[in-house]
Amino acid sequence: MRHRIAVVGSGPAGLTFARVLHRHGHPVTILERDPTPDARPPGGTLDLHKGLGRLALDKAGLSAEFDVLSRPEGQAMRILDTAGAVLRDWPPGPDDRANPEIDRGQLRDLLLGPLDVRWGQGVTRVVPGTEDGVSVHFADGRQETFDLVVGADGAWSRVRPALSSVKPHYTGVTFVETSLDDVDTRHPDLARLVGDGSVAVYGVNRALVAQRNSGGHVRVYAQFRAPLDWHANLDLSDAEAVRSSLLARFDGWAAPVLELLHRGGTFVHRPLYVLPVSHTWTHVRGVTLLGDAAHLMPPLGAGANLAMLEGAELAEAITTCQGDPDEAVRAFEEQMWARAGKWAEITTAGLDRLVSPDPADALALFDQVQPS
Repeated sequence: MRHRIAVVGSGPAGLTFARVLHRHGHPVTILERDPTPDARPPGGTLDLHKGLGRLALDKAGLSAEFDVLSRPEGQAMRILDTAGAVLRDWPPGPDDRANPEIDRGQLRDLLLGPLDVRWGQGVTRVVPGTEDGVSVHFADGRQETFDLVVGADGAWSRVRPALSSVKPHYTGVTFVETSLDDVDTRHPDLARLVGDGSVAVYGVNRALVAQRNSGGHVRVYAQFRAPLDWHANLDLSDAEAVRSSLLARFDGWAAPVLELLHRGGTFVHRPLYVLPVSHTWTHVRGVTLLGDAAHLMPPLGAGANLAMLEGAELAEAITTCQGDPDEAVRAFEEQMWARAGKWAEITTAGLDRLVSPDPADALALFDQVQPS
């Protein structure tokens, strides 16, 4: 018997889940609220870790394609002080493929492959325990029923309320993102500053991080601790006003570093939200969660990797179970909670050290995780 399975969300978690099911010949319905794959920017670059995201791609049969697209040189990392002096410089070794980078858009397209996504399908709520299974309600008033609904729809999941009343809370840290295009041609000085990977500068309760993507694109993140309404008297749609506000916040930092803000284009406000470190729920037949919908944590390189591995593992559990997949889903949840809880603790502590009253905390954290 083929169970009717739907996954809500076409991010890394949902697509990896669907791709592994597809590889094993199991149909799955992918529901995505965006009207097209390119309806909004896909986001920056991801480093996929051996044993996490890389393992998920292997389970999906996509390792060879990933190796062609990924950028091992993107693992390079340089840390400066606020005066512009280089404190640390970690170039990757010639054969170092531990955590190669890939643009989120490239990863999305790789995972999409032959999958058939139902675009423009905004889910408003999920109701388990109906006579015929789990009822999915859509923004246009329609309803559809499935045997299993997997919520992979991110921080503000519409599936999560079927399992948990918990909502994300603000960490006290805000990111403001801007970007530079054709950096090697138009901004060669900043291209040298960023290098092949990332450059980071840490100050008191604030940081500037620039990360190279493919195609000469660089994303810049101003990070700082502030109340959620820090911009109450600021028009966030006014790029020059935002730029002036950020430059005032980073006043006194080295001029070459501040050029990352001077030359940026539009600015996007990204306050960081998280779920509780040990977020779990009472198992509900026919519904489960993956990735940020299940365990939203600070963006320190673990979230997407965990989400992809979870998607692959849940798909494998379903394809190998005999009969009713409910017990396989229940066992998967227990495994996911234990692993995600550990990573949530690590990333929460990491955020406290990266955006810290003492900039030495960030340097010490990198010294722990970077090769000597």
